[in-house]
Amino acid sequence: MSAGQLNSSAFQSRWVLAPSYCVALAPAELPAGFRCGGFAAGLKGGDALDVGVLVCDEPGCVSAARFCDSGVLAAPVVLCQSECDLAGLRAVVANSGNANAATGEPGLAQARLVQHAAAAELGLDPRQVAVASTGVIGILLAGEQIATCLAGSAKELGPGGASDFATAIRTTDMLDKQLALSVELPSGTVRLCAQCKGAGMISPRFATMLCFVQTDAAMSAATADLLLGVTVKRSFDRISVDGQLSTNDTVLLMASGSSGVVIEPESADELLFGEALDALLRELALRIVADGEGAKRVGRVVVRGGEPVAVDAVARAVANSPLVKAALFGGDANWGRIAQAIGGALPGTAPLPFDITIEGIPVCAGGAAIDFDEAALSQAVQRDQVEYEVRLPGTGSETECFFSDLSYDYVKINAEYTT
Repeated sequence: MSAGQLNSSAFQSRWVLAPSYCVALAPAELPAGFRCGGFAAGLKGGDALDVGVLVCDEPGCVSAARFCDSGVLAAPVVLCQSECDLAGLRAVVANSGNANAATGEPGLAQARLVQHAAAAELGLDPRQVAVASTGVIGILLAGEQIATCLAGSAKELGPGGASDFATAIRTTDMLDKQLALSVELPSGTVRLCAQCKGAGMISPRFATMLCFVQTDAAMSAATADLLLGVTVKRSFDRISVDGQLSTNDTVLLMASGSSGVVIEPESADELLFGEALDALLRELALRIVADGEGAKRVGRVVVRGGEPVAVDAVARAVANSPLVKAALFGGDANWGRIAQAIGGALPGTAPLPFDITIEGIPVCAGGAAIDFDEAALSQAVQRDQVEYEVRLPGTGSETECFFSDLSYDYVKINAEYTT
């Protein structure tokens, strides 16, 4: 299967390179060694699925984790960081409908109650069970409610439960965010699967999102940590919907080893598996941006120059600018919005020579306007995906950010979020 064929069937963004040695699978089926499911604990009311449970049945399962960079960490994040074996996780319990953030010691106690209830149900040490939450901030989690829901849940978990699990962790999501791949490596074929949620409160300092990745490949905890760290930096750390930082972001990678294929450090297997994981996470990250709570278009800004700090600052400033995002929503070719974002990111450097190109059409050179085909540019910015390039003085540094537009629906959704 060629990269182009795979991209058309499983990968939806033009900015994700689909590896030719991967085949898309039905996302509901987990890799060998895993079971999961979704349950209704009443956090959202009625019969809505709001608690997802994922377990690995292999005692030798290894894991790796990344969490948000916030000064206000939610109780489940604090619990995972302080009371979990993040290299040897065997299960996760994730709820939607309540973030359990800014809830103090009572919130931590409720998160611990959920962790211990799940451990008892699954026959695991509590340190092997991660917890994650997403939803409204500032409301204490009903841990007893979830614990009651978990009673008897183990027998209902199955290898085909990923879709229910993915549904249970969503909040304002409208787009499906799960993907499964068969990855052909030199040492054998492995499966790679992930379920993700996120649509609003998304910032390039991580995102407001949860993502759970499973593979039946075998690897050391150090290899899992290395691969997850590198790929998160190229995916969830490079997206923005509204520039707002979450309290709950969590990404977990679990490797059961059930396939018998071992990913050795610095091997061809590690390189190719890393590329597949990178493509999978970038695709899911871009689905978050495309979902963007009312988003109509997705933008990518690529910034090149000589100073890494300046390049990153400009990319994030453009991606988070309400003016740039509003112009993207309206299909407005007003590149002055980008120029002002550049200046705001690099104060005190005037006069700053910079170039701006939109969809391959140069519109500014050396910090000054140039002649361009206005009709062609106006047509180009009507596309669903629009690329912006910024060049700063110097060479050697490059980065990117992906961002959604700012729509009327975004304001409506967030104005009415708790009501």
